[in-house]
Amino acid sequence: MRDRPYATASYESDGGGIRVTFGTATGPGTRTQYIDQSSAGVPGADEADDMFGEIRAAADLDGDGYGDLVVAARGEDVSGREDQGAVTVLWGSAKGLKGGTTLPDKAPKQSYGYMGDDLATGDFNGDGKQDLAVVNAGKTYVYRGPITRSGTTGSVTTLDRTGFDSVHLIAGKVDRDSRTDLVIIGDAFSGSRQTADAWFVKGGKTLTPGRSLQVNSGTEGGGDGVIADFDKDGYGDVAVGTPGWSGYKGRVTLWYGTSTGPSTSARITQSTSGVAGTPEHDDSFGASVSAGDVNGDGYQDLAVGVYGEKVGDAEYAGGVHVLRGGASGVTGKNSQWFARNSPGVPGALTSDESFGSAVRLRDTDGNGHADLWVEGMYGGLRLPGTASGITTAGAAKVGTPGFGLVDGFLQ
Repeated sequence: MRDRPYATASYESDGGGIRVTFGTATGPGTRTQYIDQSSAGVPGADEADDMFGEIRAAADLDGDGYGDLVVAARGEDVSGREDQGAVTVLWGSAKGLKGGTTLPDKAPKQSYGYMGDDLATGDFNGDGKQDLAVVNAGKTYVYRGPITRSGTTGSVTTLDRTGFDSVHLIAGKVDRDSRTDLVIIGDAFSGSRQTADAWFVKGGKTLTPGRSLQVNSGTEGGGDGVIADFDKDGYGDVAVGTPGWSGYKGRVTLWYGTSTGPSTSARITQSTSGVAGTPEHDDSFGASVSAGDVNGDGYQDLAVGVYGEKVGDAEYAGGVHVLRGGASGVTGKNSQWFARNSPGVPGALTSDESFGSAVRLRDTDGNGHADLWVEGMYGGLRLPGTASGITTAGAAKVGTPGFGLVDGFLQ
């Protein structure tokens, strides 16, 4: 089995960089690779505030069998236009990532466009080739694959609607066809009223805009999201975190999939039955969410980061909930809570750590159970998944403080 690299953001360079840790049969190994804009074959230069590597997505974009890594430099200045932004594809090879190509910018050239504000990959038209969706200047652009090393792509589709600014992208399969669907989280405006909406776009030869769901009101906006089959009915469900809801108490919206796209919805907060804790201002419940089957029962489960949680007397200590999927979808039944003071969790409980600022559920040792990866300011942890759920037995420290978490695997 080919090594699986795990790419994380790094701030060792002025403009940002990527550290790739190559995988083994039992999870991430010790071999690493560091890339910034001063690396051989990578376009651009290492300049302060480029934010190279902060936003990432992975897929085999040129179809050569090696995973490629798409990296945004949202703060890149281009031809005197401040923060126009840029997106670079770093090419996979037998020896790791090697060289890169700048993606053509299809938006009107302007300052503060922040090309690469978010990225998502998938086969949106079902032709067997990986495509790339990019947020750029408030719109979403879908580049049809393959993307070549010369920068050539297929056609580019612009997804936009009046009174809507794209902010975040969630890619996955909601209905049962072979095409990847897209959910765009954005700011919606109607007169003086602002909301955060989730907008479903059905994959196909022609991308088809569908229904929308309000996930938040006011200026706090939407946030992180994922598509997974939480109720095991064969349709993908959408989970969207809105950490700014109700004075940053936070909540997660579940939008359950059907044959025609997402339909019924439900909300989960820390006041939901079975969920530990109490909703408090600045908890930011839902700032990071991730899905995976932690106990191998076939239902996808949901990890929810709560980085602002006060634990004991420690302000902003943070923590993470693991909520179980089931026939009724995601509920608080049999949920688990982990913080630095949980029995068996390595590290000291400390104020301002923001433990849970990023969470990921990934089966990194191939045993059929998703493991929980949690980031904190003072280092990260991997907690293994088992048939009974996440366990602290075998918990391991990973990375260094501020190490960042993988957004996807390079297959």
